[in-house]
Amino acid sequence: MANHKSSIKRIRANAAKRLRNRYQAKTTRNAIKKLRLTTSAEEAKALLPRVVSMLDRLAKKNVIHKKKASNNKSKLTKFVNKLA
Repeated sequence: MANHKSSIKRIRANAAKRLRNRYQAKTTRNAIKKLRLTTSAEEAKALLPRVVSMLDRLAKKNVIHKKKASNNKSKLTKFVNKLA
C-alpha cells in the first residue's frame, strides 16, 4: 500500500479514470456493433455521425489510438456507403 497522501489520491483518481474509460470504450464498441448489424441505409446514416463522434472523443482522450479510431471510421463509412 502507498504511504504518501498524494500517491493514495493518485490511486483513487486512476481507478475512477479507468472505470470511466472502460465504460466509454465499451459503449462505443456496442454502438459500432449496432451499426454493423444495421441493414437499413437510413438508420445507418443516422447512426454513423454518433459513432464517429464517440470514436473521435476516445482518440482525443487517448483511450484508443488515433489511428485505430481512423481505421474504424473509414471501415464504418465504407460499410454505410455500400448499404446506400
